[in-house]
Amino acid sequence: MSSARQEFLETAKARANIYGLLAAVFRAEPTVALVQEIMSPAFSGVLSNLGHSLSDSFREDSARDLAADLALEYTRLFIGPGPRISPHGSLHVDLGNASENMLWSRQTVAVKRFIEATGLHYDEEFSGMPDHISAEFEFMAKLAQREAASWAEGDEEDACWCRETQEKFLKEHIQSWVPRFCDKLVALTEKPFYRQMAEVTKVFLGFEREEFERQSNKNTIGATLSAAPPI
Repeated sequence: MSSARQEFLETAKARANIYGLLAAVFRAEPTVALVQEIMSPAFSGVLSNLGHSLSDSFREDSARDLAADLALEYTRLFIGPGPRISPHGSLHVDLGNASENMLWSRQTVAVKRFIEATGLHYDEEFSGMPDHISAEFEFMAKLAQREAASWAEGDEEDACWCRETQEKFLKEHIQSWVPRFCDKLVALTEKPFYRQMAEVTKVFLGFEREEFERQSNKNTIGATLSAAPPI
């Protein structure tokens, strides 16, 4: 495999892992298994690359104690009762009319149609909404995984399609509300963990935007590969 394709493959795999972890962080109350994964050197390395590190509590407390503590904070932040923040894009995206910010708005429908147009479908057990932050991140993770597999198989056309689709979804949906959601989360949370995850999410999405702008279309990728030695 050419060095160019190998670089694209490894980048797609790394991006898929980050999106997958962020999806897990925001999907539900943290489990002991998730906390252990977050405590792993691999995740610490990801945070380091994004300019962050885990708080001291992650080095001092047990995974079980942390999971119990964070489960309470997750419930307070995203479920209630009391002041909370919705993890659904339809309540945060700027539609120009506050009355349109409601669950299952046209924004929710647009996300659902976008995802289904790619051929992906929701699990039968999925009872959430398409514009939940974890669902949008999982969608990006699935596309990045497919991109990596396509580079590995030498299917440049499909890899480029996956990349273009990710760029489009990032611009049209994720970037339209997730940074605003992260700012609200930082202001509301009482735990360093969710503050750090919000900050990491914003930094990562900024890197994503810059990378897509640097290499934003199939022609750019194709030109890079055409100059590389054949597989």
